[in-house]
Amino acid sequence: MPDSEPGGGLLLCVLLWAIPGRRDGLRAYEDDVLGLLGTHGGRALLRYELDAAIGGPDEVQLIAFGDPSGYESFMADPRRQALASTRAAVAGRTVVIPVVP
Repeated sequence: MPDSEPGGGLLLCVLLWAIPGRRDGLRAYEDDVLGLLGTHGGRALLRYELDAAIGGPDEVQLIAFGDPSGYESFMADPRRQALASTRAAVAGRTVVIPVVP
């Protein structure tokens, strides 16, 4: 589990790379799983799609949770886990970086 920010909350920078040719599928998958954040005390503070021509990640997100247990419950959510095969088909790489504002 990533470290929490001061005050008990958790702030995560998420970098996502799509499998080549699956960028639209990655976006749709992320639409679905980010929709689950609220039930775990989380929220997406920002979500940017990056220009594929620059060679970096396809998407960058900044996600906040009220406390680390919200992140744990989000990761264990059966609805999220049910999408694992979809994720495997579209996401090539994911990097989650805890950040402090």
